[in-house]
Amino acid sequence: MPRVPVLLSSSSVFPEPTAAAFELAAALGYDGVEVMVWTDAVSQDAGALRGLAAHYGVRVGSIHAPCLLVTQRVWSSDPWVRLRRAAALAETLEADTVVVHPPFTWQREYARTFESGLRLLNERYPQIRFAVENMYPVRMARREFVPYSPGWDPTRTGYAAYTLDVSHCAAAKMDSLAMADAMGAGLAHIHLGDGTGEGRDEHLVPGRGKQPCAELLSSLAERGFTGSIAVEVATRRSASRAEREELLAEALTFARQHLTTPAPL
Repeated sequence: MPRVPVLLSSSSVFPEPTAAAFELAAALGYDGVEVMVWTDAVSQDAGALRGLAAHYGVRVGSIHAPCLLVTQRVWSSDPWVRLRRAAALAETLEADTVVVHPPFTWQREYARTFESGLRLLNERYPQIRFAVENMYPVRMARREFVPYSPGWDPTRTGYAAYTLDVSHCAAAKMDSLAMADAMGAGLAHIHLGDGTGEGRDEHLVPGRGKQPCAELLSSLAERGFTGSIAVEVATRRSASRAEREELLAEALTFARQHLTTPAPL
């Protein structure tokens, strides 16, 4: 198999801006960047992103559509407009994956047309995989609710392509190997992080939590995985740029080490 590209998610450098992801990806030796489209104007601008990619010699490998609560007004309040613009951005930058979350429960029309709409986008952009990401139940005040429709686990509905988020598996108290099995041939992209399974989304450096990150990575060759991996870890509490670099370098080293380690028989 050719080497699986390891990308740096621009969310991993927050609160630094999108441009810092390109700088750090180049300095640390990542294969590219996953751009999280959010309120940073640079993350929304194809020209600015193309300029950063050229300046640092780092390609954009994937686009994360603006699906978060804080990005519901980015580009448009209409989720289909946001997803179509994310697809157009990916096409312009020659990224092969668009990461998309399941609809929120209050997005009733979007949820009703989500499957058919994704099929239309696949027809319009056959070179792009629209990879639906696994989410997790939200726990508040000892109560649990699922803010996604029809649920947090996209494999229960079935889509052509998936993003496996390891930290979300931990928050959902699910084994990421089992999630990979459920996604099967549709596994197109991975958000590499970790979690302790305490019911919250932690995005730890892989190897610092309880998910089988090493086993997942070493199983990808046998699975025939042809997608990419984006390191998505939380560094917002880093006291300095140097500390952030250390975390991101550790995550990259972990990924590369275990991608080249065969799974045990």
